[in-house]
Amino acid sequence: MSGVNETLVREYFELHNFYVRQHRKYISSNVRTEEEADFYIINPRTPDTKSDLPFVLGSEHLRKLSSALVVVKGWHTETFGPAMLSTTPEMFRFAESSALKEATSVYGGSAPATLMVIPVLPANPELKEESIRLLREKGISGVILFRTILGDLIQNIEINRNYQKSDVLQLIRILKTYDFLKEQQMELFKPVKKRKKTSVKPVQAG
Repeated sequence: MSGVNETLVREYFELHNFYVRQHRKYISSNVRTEEEADFYIINPRTPDTKSDLPFVLGSEHLRKLSSALVVVKGWHTETFGPAMLSTTPEMFRFAESSALKEATSVYGGSAPATLMVIPVLPANPELKEESIRLLREKGISGVILFRTILGDLIQNIEINRNYQKSDVLQLIRILKTYDFLKEQQMELFKPVKKRKKTSVKPVQAG
């Protein structure tokens, strides 16, 4: 499953014209893989840095990103709430100063941002803010939700285009071709607008 998660994330960033490099293709004997970044991404265009990036990133914010270390956490049955974040310190080690210095020495340029791709943050506003506070304290620059990535890929895949070099994109294309992914289903990835309440006038007897 981890391979599928990483493939989705790689395809997402490449779709938005980022250069994507796997940070390390081997597993070190003295460092666990969850302590390292999965990708190093570089924006070859001149980023638009006129405004600050929000913590929860959408696809529209990527143009402002210059470079980043990215770690993929495809724990799709987990909510990244305060309790879980407080008991898994190892997954933040990719954001430590030593890791950033290493990335800078290898790839050059300024220190990269540190991004996490996660399934979901808590729905409760207070718990969500607490989770964001903890992530910031651990050195995380921002998060991207899998819902954002999946929705963006589904929306941008064209059924008349052959994605033979990517099994994941080809599968999405086939599902769209045979109407297993319809427009109504893609609407699930967009915010639901609240309906206005309408008052019903009583019918008067004639």
